[in-house]
Amino acid sequence: MTTLSPTPRSTVRRLGNRARTDRADLYAVLDAGLVCHLGVVLDGAPVVLPTGYGRLDDTLYLHGSTGAATLRAAARGESICVTVTHLDGIVHARAVFHFSMNYRSAVVHGVPRLVTDDDERLAGLRAITENLAPGSWDHAREPTRKELAATQVVALDLAEASVKMRTGPPVDDDEDVAAGAAWAGVLPVRTVHGTPEPCPLLPADVEVPGHVSGREAPGEGGQQAG
Repeated sequence: MTTLSPTPRSTVRRLGNRARTDRADLYAVLDAGLVCHLGVVLDGAPVVLPTGYGRLDDTLYLHGSTGAATLRAAARGESICVTVTHLDGIVHARAVFHFSMNYRSAVVHGVPRLVTDDDERLAGLRAITENLAPGSWDHAREPTRKELAATQVVALDLAEASVKMRTGPPVDDDEDVAAGAAWAGVLPVRTVHGTPEPCPLLPADVEVPGHVSGREAPGEGGQQAG
């Protein structure tokens, strides 16, 4: 599928003009993120926790300790919600009512499945690692059997998802624009990688690998995080 197929709970109802229906927009928001928020109901109450994730085609992978209550609930076949948000700017308007944010966001609903196949578990863990730190899976040691036994991986299909974005300047009332008394515009917000800080236990002659140094922020020899 190249377009999203909204369901009753994934349909954007407020400010629908900000919704995106191209599946490529969903991939772009997810692939640019580092942290998602996993929402699940535990003991009758909602719980939302930040966690790492990774995407392979139309599947989102999440992982955690086998003792994590949120993932245990997800593995039992209970419905979850995963969100990813990028804040791109603070929109300053002439009236406080119209202050806003420029953003890109994705919301995914569904019932996850516990990943039990060894090959898929490794593929999911690799996707999570590479999403957070590209190039690291082949650089660092792979997980041992003991570590894998202590790790739970769940997969969530991206069939039920929505994407919403806001861009551009403030939208003020005509009379406020005509008054021209207050500054209005957008204050951009960026997330960047800083200069790598070596582990204190690292030998002095071990250089920073290219897949790490290449992500430094502009002005420090690298690139923007997302």
